[in-house]
This record gives sequence, C-alpha cells and structure tokens, in this order.
Amino acid sequence: MDATLTDDQGRKGADPHAVLIAGPTASGKSALALRLAERTNGVILNADSMQVYAELRLVSARPSAEDEARAEHRLYGVLPAATPFSTGDWLKLVAREISAVRAEGRLPILVGGTGLYFKALTEGLAVLPEIQETVRSACRVLADEQGVDGVRAALAPLDPQAAATLVDLQRLTRALEVVQSTGRTLADWHRETQSPPLLAAQSCVLRVLAPPRPWLHERIAQRADLMLGEEGIAEVEALLAKGLPWSLPAMRAIGVKEIAALLAGEIDRPEAHRRLVVATRRYAKRQETWFRNQMADWPRVDPTDEAALADALRVGR
Repeated sequence: MDATLTDDQGRKGADPHAVLIAGPTASGKSALALRLAERTNGVILNADSMQVYAELRLVSARPSAEDEARAEHRLYGVLPAATPFSTGDWLKLVAREISAVRAEGRLPILVGGTGLYFKALTEGLAVLPEIQETVRSACRVLADEQGVDGVRAALAPLDPQAAATLVDLQRLTRALEVVQSTGRTLADWHRETQSPPLLAAQSCVLRVLAPPRPWLHERIAQRADLMLGEEGIAEVEALLAKGLPWSLPAMRAIGVKEIAALLAGEIDRPEAHRRLVVATRRYAKRQETWFRNQMADWPRVDPTDEAALADALRVGR
C-alpha cells in the first residue's frame, strides 16, 4: 500500500488503515477522493446514504461513469430505490469492502456527506430497540406530511440534543420513534449498547471539507441547474413511475420532491430551481452543524485553497 499516515507536522508514520473524507454537499469531496485514489491506487468507498441507490445518479451527485473509469469505486448505485437502508446496513457492507481492499494491498478511501456513517465507523453503533408499530406509523405519517421541520418540532421537547444535531429526516424520525416508544433518548441507548468501532480514528487520515459559504452556494446553484436538465428530470420521472411510497429514504432525496412538483405542473422551472437551491443550502448547513458538533477534532480543509488540498493529498511516500 503506497500510503503513509502523516501528523499535523507532516511526519510520516505507519500505513493508514483508511482515508475518511467528509463534507457538506457540493463541497468537492468526490473530486478530492478521486485525485487521492489516482495517486495511491486507492479504492473509493461510498459513505453517502443516497448514492447507494441505482436510480439516483444525477440527483444524488454520484460520481460519473468517466470518474468511475479513472479509479475504482464501490458501494455506489448498488441498491434499488425500493430498498430501505440503515446505518447498520451500510456498516455491514463497508466492513466487507474495507477488508477486501486492504487484503488487496490498496488504500480504502471513504467519502461522503452522511456524518452518522463516519461516526458509527469510528466510534461504534448503538443497537436500538424494537419500535411499536403504532408509534412507527404515526411518526412516518408526520414525516411524510410535515417533513424535517415538523419532525424536529415534535422531537425538540422530548430529545433536545437529537433535535438540535440530527440533519436528516430519516434519522430525526428514528429519534422520535425511539423516544416515543421507549421513553429514552437516542443518546441513552447509545451509551448503553454501543458496539466497537470498525476503524480506530487514530489509525486513519481524517478530513472534513470546509468551503467558504459563497463558493459553496455557487456550486449548489450549479447543481440545481444540472438537476433541472433533461437527464435530471428524466431520472426523477423514471423513479416516480415506480410508484414507490414517499416514506422510503430514496424518495426523500433532495430533487425528487421538487422535480415531481415541476412535472405535475404545480410549479414552474424558476420556482423549482429556487426550491432546489433553498433545500440544498439548508441541508449543507445542517451537515456543517453535524460536523462541527460531532466531528470537531477532524482536521478541516478549504477546497478553494490549492495548497491545503495538496496537503490533504499528502498520504503517500
């Protein structure tokens, strides 16, 4: 494996077990991972909860076919949108891939914006209780009808910590299910049932991309333009044709609801663009809050600073 772990002063040590690259949506994570994979003969492993779905290449900003040809990518587009997929499910898949990549003498490079995946990977995952079906149904209806804001409002008086830190509708709903069904918060369950981590943080290279806000907003607007192109609209149209329930994680990807409204004639193209930009900015802000609160000790990298990027890529002999 042509990679060595470096400390903040640039001193080289043992081979890293993996490189973990997190960051908000549209921050350039995939591009950085691709450059690193090309330098080190590494394998890029998906750590994004939406990029696992086969039907969501453009909507989820999955790496292009051209990028996939430049370096090996795994766990991208491997599931149909009809499949519910949890953090525990991802851990099982990624554990197998990390072992396989290291057995090949290559470097695993995990990249994505799902902070909980990285936290579970390096700190362990709690085994949560069975949820009463009546509670689950009520929480799912609330999520479908009122979205993130409605679930967060219901959760706040019961579990203020989760309401303040969770950024994803699926995970907010899960937190609400747990506290309503058991009377105990997610944090309580985590403390008592935490499993061992798959990777020790000190044996990995950890990076969080932290771009300037104006630069990120410009890239988000460009992504909205791409989603509203022919390919993005066709992708959502094909997904909607499957008649899947809106409660599925894939149906809650940013872009699906907005383009569905455009296709139904409920809004025009400028309004669809505005909604996409607003939703993506809000999501990026929630991601940044998660990284700041839950991954505070991970080194930050400004993707607009070429010297900083070069330093982040310094994982080789």
